[in-house]
Amino acid sequence: MARPLTFLCVSTFFKGNDFMRACKEQGNMVYLLTAKKLEDKPWVRDSIDEFFYVQENTQGTYDMQHVIAGLAHVMRDRPIDRIVALDDFDVEKAALLREHFRIPGMGQTTARYFRDKLAMRTKAAEAGIRVPGFIGLFNDKAINDFIQSHPGPWMIKPRSEASATGIKKLHNDHDLWEAIHSLGDRRHEHLVEQFKPGHVYHVDSLTLNGRVVFSWNSQYIAPPFDVAHGGGIFRSATVPFDSAEWHALETMAVDVLKAFGMKHSASHTEVIRCHDDGQYYFLETSSRVGGAHLSNMVEASSGINLWKEWARLETAVARGEDFKLPRVQRDYSGIIISLARQQWPDLSPFNDPEVVWRMEEEYHVGCVVRSKSRERVLELLESYATLIRNDYHASAPAPDKPTH
Repeated sequence: MARPLTFLCVSTFFKGNDFMRACKEQGNMVYLLTAKKLEDKPWVRDSIDEFFYVQENTQGTYDMQHVIAGLAHVMRDRPIDRIVALDDFDVEKAALLREHFRIPGMGQTTARYFRDKLAMRTKAAEAGIRVPGFIGLFNDKAINDFIQSHPGPWMIKPRSEASATGIKKLHNDHDLWEAIHSLGDRRHEHLVEQFKPGHVYHVDSLTLNGRVVFSWNSQYIAPPFDVAHGGGIFRSATVPFDSAEWHALETMAVDVLKAFGMKHSASHTEVIRCHDDGQYYFLETSSRVGGAHLSNMVEASSGINLWKEWARLETAVARGEDFKLPRVQRDYSGIIISLARQQWPDLSPFNDPEVVWRMEEEYHVGCVVRSKSRERVLELLESYATLIRNDYHASAPAPDKPTH
């Protein structure tokens, strides 16, 4: 009998329990590499065969040479067959480890397209995919030429952060240059992008053998940047099925993942439809399940648990077996999340029959709703937004750096 496959999961944040549980249910050995300070989090310990804790340095990152040395020691008597990054900040770590130990999966070159915002925009533009105007912060004359040819406002974005972390919006060239100069010797780690006002969407996908086998389209009612920088309430809802929006988003996500060389993974792609011209523009993508509990919203409407199916997909690939997605249902769903003033908010007012999930985290409030009617979903999100704004809502400044 063949030995069980061993999966090493890498997670800088407390997330991925559903993946590891499903991975273990597939008969695999499951190891978790995570930060020492996350040791006491409620991991699914009955599904994890061994933990490896890493002490972060003063910059809040791992010394990857120490990680490599430690993993080399582990592998003397315990083989590792696959390495899976459970969060954006782990994609590069996992790629480095795969490259060093020659373990199958995404290598460092491809990983850059899913982490480096400048690399992904450059690659998308080369593939003929529409993107907002952008430039790396390398050459002063080139930046001035960009400012003249691409009117503001502009966004300064870190090349390798996640969500809205570190993003700044500037309205005139004086403020833009002030922001660039304030970056000092780290300006090369950022880019400038022309701001395109419009509706922002996210496409959550599963890819097998380079082909997208599942794709689900949703629209942010309150985009992450607006929430992070304006103190808003995060909301998203399923896009109307079989609409022009649905097909345009699906097509763009497929084109992006193909251009970037995605083989096997979950992915979360963000797209904007510009108010000025009605066109769809690629914003960014990632090789992971979307954050902010969006997977709960996707599961509520489609019946597909992205974490679980990603684990099944990775196992099938590693074993050389066929993978078949469960039947996909078609309901509408929406999610609403906010910081809360209360440590443990009272969730009893979120009691409509359409509520299928409630957020139970300190200083947070939120839920997922599901209905056959998109109008009902939007009505509930609006009603709960008013409730949260009046009785629960709190806001905090957007972080300039990630908080692990």
